[in-house]
Amino acid sequence: MWRPLYCIFALAVPLLVAGCAGGGLGEDPFPTPSDYQIHGIDVSKYQGEIDWPSVRGAGVQFAWIKATEGGDHIDDKFAQNWASAKAAGIPRGAYHFAYWCRPAEEQAAWFTANVPNDPDALPPVLDVEWNGQSKTCPRKVPRDVAISEMKIILDAMERAYGKRPVIYTSVDFHKDVMQGEFADYPIWVRSVKCHPALKYGARKWRFWQHTAEGRVAGIKGNVDRNAFNGTPKDWQVWLGAVTVASRA
Repeated sequence: MWRPLYCIFALAVPLLVAGCAGGGLGEDPFPTPSDYQIHGIDVSKYQGEIDWPSVRGAGVQFAWIKATEGGDHIDDKFAQNWASAKAAGIPRGAYHFAYWCRPAEEQAAWFTANVPNDPDALPPVLDVEWNGQSKTCPRKVPRDVAISEMKIILDAMERAYGKRPVIYTSVDFHKDVMQGEFADYPIWVRSVKCHPALKYGARKWRFWQHTAEGRVAGIKGNVDRNAFNGTPKDWQVWLGAVTVASRA
């Protein structure tokens, strides 16, 4: 994922500042990342060699692993991370970073050709952001085009793996494209410094990427940290539903 932008709020709105900064100006009504009980990471080649048993020992309970981008790129560490995370007993899923200059059919075919259909895996993830750092793709496309392309990839993922995909999104992409759409998909939101409610409003979300500067035993340097929106019982129910769906 691209590195997230910080949230900026006016000093005249103390409630929002409290929600972003974690308190200090009256009672903060929003949970902090540490208030959630189920925590995970997302990784790519940039984390280098990962000691997955140490990661599990550090309390990581799930991992999203970068698999593919566009229609012709696969993460150099995907196969290794995919196998090693499972061997360490960490539930893991694969994600695809969408490019708006490649046909959706090509992107879906590339992902399914490179990500094994493991019944025990977490659902596949479609990572949708504006390609602001790409030198070859347009930064943005019209909203209706983005929605149409997303639906093609999501449908292909669900057919291939038998699981409803998760959608990862950023604040600006959600505002431009996703508001009012995809209500029946699990949503994974990026929001650094702020609780998602402050940036995504009433959008229901399942996962929260709350920092790009996390530290975890077994990984050298920074790693994205995530929280699951629910109790440990909710987590087990969600995992069970995913497994049942994949074997139905």
